[in-house]
Parts: sequence; C-alpha cells; structure tokens
Amino acid sequence: MGRRIMIIAGEASGDLHGAGVVRELKSRDASLDIFGVGGDKMQKEGADLIYHVREIAVMGFWEVLRHLPIIRSMKHTLTQLLTLRRPDLVVLIDYPGFNLRFAPIAKRLGIKVVYYISPQVWAWHRSRVRTMRGVVDKMLVVFPFEQELYRREGIDATFVGHPLADVLASTMSRQDFCKRYDLDAGKEILAIFPGSREQEIAKMFEELLGAARLIARERNMEIAIGIAPTIPESYFTDYFALEDVRLIKGATYDLMNHASFALVKSGTGTLETAWFGTPMFVLYKTSWLTYLMGRFLVRTKHIGLVNIVAGSPVVPEFVQRRVRRNIIARKALALLRDPTALASMRSALSMVRNKLGNPGAAARVAHHVHEMIKT
Repeated sequence: MGRRIMIIAGEASGDLHGAGVVRELKSRDASLDIFGVGGDKMQKEGADLIYHVREIAVMGFWEVLRHLPIIRSMKHTLTQLLTLRRPDLVVLIDYPGFNLRFAPIAKRLGIKVVYYISPQVWAWHRSRVRTMRGVVDKMLVVFPFEQELYRREGIDATFVGHPLADVLASTMSRQDFCKRYDLDAGKEILAIFPGSREQEIAKMFEELLGAARLIARERNMEIAIGIAPTIPESYFTDYFALEDVRLIKGATYDLMNHASFALVKSGTGTLETAWFGTPMFVLYKTSWLTYLMGRFLVRTKHIGLVNIVAGSPVVPEFVQRRVRRNIIARKALALLRDPTALASMRSALSMVRNKLGNPGAAARVAHHVHEMIKT
C-alpha cells in the first residue's frame, strides 16, 4: 500500500505554500496519496481536495460563528478520513483556529502531526504553545526567532525559511504588463490589494478605492486592483463602479513589482509587497466585536506582518476608524511628495526581505515530511 498524507491549508496563502510542498513531495515519490483541504494551486499539483478553501475562508470571531456548520462538517468528515484512509502523517499549514483543534484528534489515533507555518503565538494566544506540546511532533517554522521560541517550550522546531522566497517573482516587464492590462505605461501605478475574503473586502474597499482615486487624481496615476484567486472578478464588477480602474487577476506579483505605491490589507500580502520593495500602507478593518476581542488578546505593538517582522513601524498602519479615504489619501500624498521618506521606506523593506531567508522552504519541508513517514 502506498503512503498517504493528509494536508490541511484553510486559506489562500496556505494553498499557495501547500502547493509548493505537494509539488516537492510528489517529485520525491509520485505514488504518494495526498488529500485534504486546500485550493486550486494544491489541486493542480496533485492534491485530492475534500474541501476547497473558498468554502471555509472566514475570519473574525463573529464571522466564524456564522460559518460553524460548514466548519463542523469539515471536522467530522476529516476525522472519519483519518480512520477510513489512514494517512501516515498529517501536515497542518497555518489556519490555527481549526488545525490546533484537529491535531489532538490525529494524535489520539496514533498519527504523526507536522505543523508548517506556525500560528502567530508570539502575537497572541501564547497559551497555544502549551496546546501544541504533545500533539505536534514537528514544527517547521518560517521565521528564525520562532525556532528558539518553540524549543524553549520543549517542542521540536526547525527553521525552514519563508515559503514566499520560493514563489515571489515578477515574470513580465513593465511594458508588457501595462500592455496586457491596458495600463498607460507613461503613468505610475497605484495598486490596491484588498484581501482574499469577501467579508474583509466589503469592510474596506469603498474607502480604499475612494482614497486611491484622490491620490491618483493628484498624482496622475493609474489604479489597479490585485484580485486574490479566491475572489471572482464578478464580485467587484457587480457591486462597485470601476470604470477608471483595472482588475488584475493571476499577476499579483507583477502588479506588486511594477506599482509605485500600494494599499495593502493586513496579512501575508504586506510581506509579499515588501519583497518587491514597493512603498505601501497597511490597512485593517473588521467588525467591532472582532476588533475589540482582538485588542484584548494581541500582544504585539503592530498589526501588519511586515512591521512585526521588521520589529518597528516601517510602514504606516490604518486600523478601524482610520480606514477613511481622506486620512489615507492625505498621508499617502505627503509620503509620495517626499523622496527621502520613500527611500527610507524602501531601505527598510529590503531588510524585511532579508529576514525571510533563502529559497527552498518547500523542499526542506518535503525532506522533513519524507523522513517522518519513513520512520
């Protein structure tokens, strides 16, 4: 009987990084049966999807409550599959709200558990470290400081580098990019990256678009919206007037690379934008219940991952009430008029890029996984 691996990646970023792992695992052993939760990218690499990320991509306390039926159904189904398909190993990718509850179930059935891309215990829920001790056999972490954090708590952890270093590349020249998406190559590009969930887009997009229009009008810029793979273009075209903007799907990194400035929803997208050295603002808005509970739990000074990794506020953050078009536009125009401030931000972003480590994270993860299923 061939080896089996269950893999659970419940968000768009997890699908991206999981796809690299699936590809590397299959390159080592094409007979591997890899199944679980992911998205189009993992499926393309050969994973058998039981649930797709678009069915379960939710965020926030209130929003999760409304999606409990599908989440419970997924937990029940995957638990049954632990017995019916009996994987040799379970690989959990980020998505801590679900994965930290699923790990003990796998362990009780005698199945080894690898956790790739650590829950951000250094930001909030430090108690989750204790939860992981005894139910996670191996932590594969993406920031150097995480390795020491887990080892101090008696958890086997190894820094494998950040998977973004494997996938972040711009393949089109600026001229080709502008031609393909009908952008004026003689103008600078202002990019909006509003997130990968419809609910977070709904909270902020009108203000982001309003701010972008104010900035673009004064700076004579083109506006382009980077659409996540989990969001259909029709979501934007059906609900918003977008005659003066371009929708970009499937070329996120080219847009990040060729943009002169970006408005980025807080999350992995801030690290991706930092990789290309593109000046940005980080924005975050959610329901007030989610926000107030988050403020009670979060231990970091910053909300943007780019600032957390940098260890300082290298990029301005706009949260809740400050996600307003006039405030954003005024601050952005002041930055764009200041060459010294722009150069300083680009320099700080280059240091963030260096902290992500060398390419090859997916290959290193696959190596550890193969070693564990052999023993």
